[in-house]
Amino acid sequence: MQEITKTDRESPRPQRWFWLVFFLLTVFVYLFGLTLPFVGPDEPRYAEVAREMFQRGDWITPTLGGFNWFEKPALLYWFEIVFYHVFGVNEFAARLGPALCGLGTVLSLWLIGRRIFPKTEYANWLALIAASTLGLIVFSRGASFDIVITFPVTASLAGFIIFDLTERRRLLPLFCFYFFIGVALLAKGLIGVIFPLTVAALYQVFVREWPDRRLLISALWGIPLTMIVAGMWYAPMYLRHGYQFIDEFIIQQHFQRFTSNKYQHPQPLVFFFWVLPLMTIPWLPFFLYAVGKSVSKFFIAKWKRDKHAKQPADFANESQRRLWIFSLAWILIPLVFFSFSGSKLPGYILPAVPGTILLTSIFVSSYVAKNGYRPKLIKNIALSTYAVVVIALIFVVPRFLRNETVKHLVASANSKGYQNLQMSGFITVSHNAEFYAAGRLIRDQDGKQHRFIGASELREYIDSHGGEPLVIFCPLEHVRHLTNSDIIHADVLDDNGELAVTVVRAQ
Repeated sequence: MQEITKTDRESPRPQRWFWLVFFLLTVFVYLFGLTLPFVGPDEPRYAEVAREMFQRGDWITPTLGGFNWFEKPALLYWFEIVFYHVFGVNEFAARLGPALCGLGTVLSLWLIGRRIFPKTEYANWLALIAASTLGLIVFSRGASFDIVITFPVTASLAGFIIFDLTERRRLLPLFCFYFFIGVALLAKGLIGVIFPLTVAALYQVFVREWPDRRLLISALWGIPLTMIVAGMWYAPMYLRHGYQFIDEFIIQQHFQRFTSNKYQHPQPLVFFFWVLPLMTIPWLPFFLYAVGKSVSKFFIAKWKRDKHAKQPADFANESQRRLWIFSLAWILIPLVFFSFSGSKLPGYILPAVPGTILLTSIFVSSYVAKNGYRPKLIKNIALSTYAVVVIALIFVVPRFLRNETVKHLVASANSKGYQNLQMSGFITVSHNAEFYAAGRLIRDQDGKQHRFIGASELREYIDSHGGEPLVIFCPLEHVRHLTNSDIIHADVLDDNGELAVTVVRAQ
């Protein structure tokens, strides 16, 4: 491998202009299109939880439909509450925090390159690859917790590796290591502490060294710092809700989610072994090459060393070798951990993506160091990715979202004068309606959305509530059960290709 990212032979001024323009483009792309309707079940639920906290002026207890909602910690909700104050309660405000976390992840990776290899262009190439990696771009656009946990985990591990690989081992990187572990605990619970500590430990095993004495001593003040940061939410939650919080948040949402299929997200053991590479698009070929080279180094070359430089073959210096080892540890911990989880969703593996970016960037930086057309090729790949993302957000995604959101169905019912009627689902439940039909959804005693399963049940509910009509979301294939009934009358108002919105009255 060539020396890690020599400065390009192009004149400095065009280089500086390119990186400035790319930085501005990155900010634009990450903030563009955040106003699109919410998609899936999670975005609208989390946005609604934050709205209820915002309306109550409560920064501690998450609720959904007025019922306690202890699935996740508060960090995403805090972002949303802050931006609700600034921009109002809307999609942009709900997604702005995750978008900034995506940019923060890129910045954290850039700082790794800047602090460890300050006299090279490696930091810029690392940031370019990170910012244009599809996994980060996609999940930075959603009001969900995956990117919100990825940022503090990345920032924490950046502090650790900067401390380990810089000559002047200052306390600031260690402060960041512990501080952002606390933030990660606020972001998504126990994995916020598990991932940084186990990645750091596995790295020490791989390099066959005991941790630095200052790192060990730092635990005396670092662990209390982590507890203070995380305690801003955990302490008042426990004081307010006691064992209910422990049971629902720790036992059910952590241990039962990991060890069982209680939440109905089963996938095969190898699920993340193909999901993770897909998240590295458009850098997938470079990532696969890096994985191949890494397997060769670990299991074939067996740490073969160059006779003259006394360094592992293909590495220019010790820092480059150790950064490569660190990236492998970063990838392996989340990959193995979540592979054995009973519940698997694609976003779970996002905290491993910065590790894949680090690994890929080591080989890309060597690739562009040979100069010629290669730096321009890498830049064009990144810029083309941005162009594709923006074009998709303008012309493709809105068409797709029409079938995935009930926003315009609720608006259609409201425009026809039904804005004060209760809403519910027939045969199905629309979690997307949690935000767009907030305060109007019929719920069971446990707080979950009610689902009507027959015309007779609808008629009974209408009669028991003074004959007031209901607005019902119904799958298109089941609309006939409403329109052909002899005991209720249903008017179809609109549909989104999947669901119809109807007004149901007693016949």
